[in-house]
Amino acid sequence: MSVILAAAVFAFVGDLLRDTDRDPNAERIDRLTQQLAQQDREIQSLRAELSSVKRKVTELEGKVKELAEARPEPIPPSTDVTPSPGEPLSQQSFSIDQFGGMAPPEETENMTEPMQLAKKRFNEGVIRPTPAVLRQILGEPRTTYSTSCQPVNNPKLLRNLVTREIGHFRLTMIKPALDSLGHIMERLRKEEPDIYAAIGTAGALCARYVRGSNRSVSSHAWGAAVDLTLKKNLDRMGDSSTQFGLVVLAEFFNDAGWYWGAGYTREDSMHFEVGEALLRKWAAEGKL
Repeated sequence: MSVILAAAVFAFVGDLLRDTDRDPNAERIDRLTQQLAQQDREIQSLRAELSSVKRKVTELEGKVKELAEARPEPIPPSTDVTPSPGEPLSQQSFSIDQFGGMAPPEETENMTEPMQLAKKRFNEGVIRPTPAVLRQILGEPRTTYSTSCQPVNNPKLLRNLVTREIGHFRLTMIKPALDSLGHIMERLRKEEPDIYAAIGTAGALCARYVRGSNRSVSSHAWGAAVDLTLKKNLDRMGDSSTQFGLVVLAEFFNDAGWYWGAGYTREDSMHFEVGEALLRKWAAEGKL
């Protein structure tokens, strides 16, 4: 038994000595070597991606240079050119109405059905008055029309038209419309001073047909509509989008009973007109 026990002890001590001779850092070195190899593979992958990005940037720079070289020379401004929607107001030539107020540019309105999106969010409960309703309440602005602004000559309507400073601009409209617009602007000044400071106009009174028609008369002809701008820029008509500030304005106008032109199928976001219910209310109160 002693011999067997001695042999077992000798074998155990031998194993212990062999473990002591093994390098304690060998396993750590192996792990670090594997990590370095993995990092090297990742670096090579990133270098390949960087090279690809550089090639794409070089291609884009070449295309930008080609577009810049191909850009046409700007057309010099001319007073004979009809202003187009979306062009800065400072670059356009707007006319003055017969009373000294701003008149809107030609063909800024289109008489169509409301857009579905606008119907859901805006103009809820507000109906735009038809030319027949406007004639019934205010009379015919004039006997003949064209696509250009012409003076109002109906005595009944003339008695209702007033020219007044509203905010930063001068407009001619039916008197209760100017009163209502003044209240809207005052609320805007208190609640949204930045938008109030940026707001301007592209005009109000303008006796003419709506765009694309030789029969339907624009609500501008009765002084019952106004076109508004932000930072002297017209909102581009018919692009199904609008300036953010006009969306805020729309809520103010809808609250006051005005219809927003973004509700047309071909949206006209800078256009605001008196709603039919509000117009009939003024008539019933003897304000027209």
